[in-house]
This record gives sequence, C-alpha cells and structure tokens, in this order.
Amino acid sequence: MSIARIWIAGLLGLWLSGCAAPATEPPTYDLVIRGGAIYDGSGGEPYVGDVAVENDRIVAVGDVEGTAERELDAAGMAVAPGFINMLSWATESLIEDGRAMSDIKQGVTLEVFGEGWSMGPLTEAMRAEELSQQGDIRFDIPWTTLGEYLEFLEARGVSPNVASFVGATTVRIHELGAFDVDPSPEQLGRMRALVRDAMEQGALGIGSSLIYAPASYAETPELIALAGEAGRCGGMYISHMRSEGHAIGEAIDELIAIAREGGLPAEIYHLKLAGRDNWHRLPEIVDRIEAARAEGLRITTDMYTYTAGSTGLNATMPPWVQEGGHDAWVERLRDPAIRARVIEEMRSPQDWENLMLLSGGAENVLLVGFKNPELRVLTGKTLAEVAAMRGQSAEETAIDLVIEDDSRVDAVFFQMSEDNVRAQTALPWMSFGSDAGAPATEGVFLESNPHPRAYGNFARLLGRYVREEGALSLAEAIRKLTSQPAANLGIRDRGSLAAGNYADIVIFDPDTITDHATFEEPHQYATGMRDVLVNGVQVLDGGEHTGARPGRVVRGPGWTGWPDGGACRGSDAPRET
Repeated sequence: MSIARIWIAGLLGLWLSGCAAPATEPPTYDLVIRGGAIYDGSGGEPYVGDVAVENDRIVAVGDVEGTAERELDAAGMAVAPGFINMLSWATESLIEDGRAMSDIKQGVTLEVFGEGWSMGPLTEAMRAEELSQQGDIRFDIPWTTLGEYLEFLEARGVSPNVASFVGATTVRIHELGAFDVDPSPEQLGRMRALVRDAMEQGALGIGSSLIYAPASYAETPELIALAGEAGRCGGMYISHMRSEGHAIGEAIDELIAIAREGGLPAEIYHLKLAGRDNWHRLPEIVDRIEAARAEGLRITTDMYTYTAGSTGLNATMPPWVQEGGHDAWVERLRDPAIRARVIEEMRSPQDWENLMLLSGGAENVLLVGFKNPELRVLTGKTLAEVAAMRGQSAEETAIDLVIEDDSRVDAVFFQMSEDNVRAQTALPWMSFGSDAGAPATEGVFLESNPHPRAYGNFARLLGRYVREEGALSLAEAIRKLTSQPAANLGIRDRGSLAAGNYADIVIFDPDTITDHATFEEPHQYATGMRDVLVNGVQVLDGGEHTGARPGRVVRGPGWTGWPDGGACRGSDAPRET
C-alpha cells in the first residue's frame, strides 16, 4: 500500500473513531419491582427477577437494568399478575365504596359481573323495581345500558378494573317481564339485539342463572339464540346451571348443547356437587366436561373455596310462586291456600332446585342479611333456630321472614363436601370467583353478615389449598387466577407479566397469605398481600389501601371501540334505527 493510501486510511480511521456512538445511557422507568420470585401467570416455574413499569404498562420483565423514580424491594415475595374475580357481585358495593377493600387486600385487580342479572339494559319499569328493592346501599340509577353503568363506575372512581357479562335474565325481563312465557319471534329478535348491543358496548358474553325465577322460565332454544349473538361477537356463555344437585348431569348436558349449537365456549359458574347424596359424583361430572372438551368445545369452570353457598330464601320456594316479580311473590305468600301449597312443595323433592333440602335441613341454613332493622337480631341464627323461637315449621318461618322483611332474605346454605372442594381446585380448567361483593369492615357493610368468601376466597386458595394442603402448586394456582381466565374471557393485554401488558401486579408473601373471615365473624380482612398495582398505580402499599382508584372498564372482543372495530360479525337480529 502506498504512503498516500496509508495516510488516507489513517485519516478515515480517526474520522470513524470520532464518529463512534456515545455509550448508551441506562433506561429510566417510573417503577421497578426488584428481586421477587416472578410468577408470570403461565404456570411455569418461578424465577428471581425484576418488573419495570412505565405509565400504565409493563415494559420489561427479567433482569432489568437501569434506574427508576421508585423501586419496590420484592425479595422473598411472590410477584404475579393481578387476580381476576370471575364471579363478582361488587356491582353495588363499588358504588358505596369504590376501594373494593376486601378484594384489593387479596390481590383482585379485575371484578367480572353478570351472573344472570346485569346492571343494564334497563327499562323505566326495571329501574323503578331496582330502586324499590334497594337495601342498605342506596343509589340513583342514571344509566340505561350496561356500557353506561361500567363507565359510571370508572368515572365515579374504583380501585379495581371492572367488566361484565350481559345477563340473560335482565334481557328476558326487559322484553317479557318476570313472567313464565315464551318469547314470540319478534320478542326474541329484540332480545338478541339487546345482547348484540351489549357485546358492542364491551360485554364479555352472556350469563345465565337458571335456578332462579324468572331465569328458570327460559327454555334451551331461547338460550341458544341469545348465546349465538354473544358468540358472533367473540364472547362466551357462562351459567349458574339449572341444577347443581340431583339433575346436575342434565344441567351440564344443556350447557354443552348451548355451547355446541350457539357456536361459542361456555363456563360453569361455581361448580359444585350440592347435597350429600351427590358428593360421590365428581368423577362423573369431570368425565362429562372432559368428553365435551375432547370434542373440541371449550368448556371451563370456576368455583369458590368453601363448602357453603349463599343466596336468598327464594331458593327454598317453587319458581311458580315467584312469577311476576317480588311484589307478586310476597302477595301470593299472604294467601292461605297458596301458602299451604308452597309449604307442601318445600317439604318434598320437586322438579326445581330446593336449597334447603339440598342442605339437609333448616339447621344448615344460616340467616345473614335482612332489610328490616327489627329482624336484624336474627342475623347469624339458623332457620331452624328461628323456627323454634317462633314455634313454627321451618317452611312457615321462611315464608313469614320473606313477608316481614319484604326481601328475599340473604342466607348461607351448607351443601358441599370439603373433599370435593379440595379436589376441584386442582382441575386444570378451573378458575375462581368469590360470588360476593367487595365490602369493607366499616359503615353500611356491617349491617349484615356476608358469606366469608367476600373477604377470603382468594387468600384461602393460596393459603389453605396451596400452602397447607398441597392440592395444587402456587404457580398453577396463579395461572388459574390470571392468564387462564383472561384467555377464556378474550381480554386483551392483561393476565400475565409480559412487556406491553397493563401493569396489574400483585406482591405477596406465599408463606403467610391467609384468610381470616368465618361464617360467625365474616368481616375480617385477609393478610399477606403486601402491594397491589392497577394500571400502574399502587392501590395497596404494605398491606394498606392507598385510596387510589385507577380502575378502568375492561371490554370484551366485540367492543366497537377497538382499533380493529371489534369481533362482531353478521347477525339478522333487528337493530334500532
């Protein structure tokens, strides 16, 4: 090489070295969670790592370099996605207290509503009925549609995210009232249109609750038609089935038929075997579900972690006496001839689900909620105890309490086997829901005794069934609380610790997380959950609520507000013009 070429090459090298990029500055984040055991929601083994958050999103997971405006030391703690409550009745408790104290203290970051009844769509008559039947929590109803209700909660300010199914019962009442009639083709068309509208507003699917009047009046073809509308929008069917007792096999067959003919996945609400005579049937039920799944149908389930359920004394009386709504039911119960017929049917097995019989008798029915202040002295007593106090039969007492309280009277029914509850937690297609509100240990919430699942359902899973009994691993439990329900619901960007997802994150001590609520003293918070973030905002700090209310509406795949316009496809249901 000539001297000239060497000189030019040297100059070029000096120029290139002078133009070399400066050392990259380490990134700066809003928040980094350091050194926790990362349970990303997949069910895989945990690993020690970090999670970086910027604004409302997770931006890095693993070995995160760089600095942050704020850091949380998670050494010795589990770090996981926020938990999804697949069956929440916080529809009213969030209006009273948007902090969702009992659920936030367990790591719930998404409340899913809609077990048969939803907070819309409403007619003026439905709005008036709801206002007249309100109990301790009183509120105005400025919304009409389900979408408007969810937006009302977000605007009011709530700590968890919120989502909902549209209720098949609500849609039925909207068009048919609370009567035992079949819809005409025109009425069914309007009902389908209501489902389609709700799906386009962001509903996750359609939910039914078929042991209760007037839901029980709906026949299978009606449910298939409504479910089909949800399926056209990417939604799912979810159901409290017609039976959880003696006819549970037939009830599961109906759910599977609705999924198959409606062309959509389906989930069973709070799977259980109610009644001692049915406890041995869990393998049979699992086989039915597995057979449907092998056929290609996505059938899933959820549950709460207790041996008792909770509903009203209406679940001890025949559906026919409840036709026409609450006032008509109470008026019929005052008629001596009707009263005698109701008592007779309450005492013997019928073709409807009698929860008092499935519980083994009135001694296993605990009274927990009254509207009438004069009756609240009975809270915490069994129906059998109150009947003895009054010198009546249990059936007469149940009827009189409904009349005197002018309500369904909230009760707890002990029906299930502890062995089955434990076994069900390990089923691979099981998720979890509290079937309760999200109360606080203060104010109006102390006027009644909720089922302890309102305060302990999720902590009980992680403490009792994971840590103490080893029914399933912690990683698997977290999968069933996070990524699995998110996938089933078709939720976008939530349910796992992954870059790009919303920062719904929980930090807890797996060695100490524990439920404390009991049937005798239910108003007790769970402990062991240290920190909770919702959309990147810390709502639980060191086990104490920060007061923050960053919750948002989480919408289903059919929502027309998605950039791609949503998943809804062709329907011949009539549309309003």
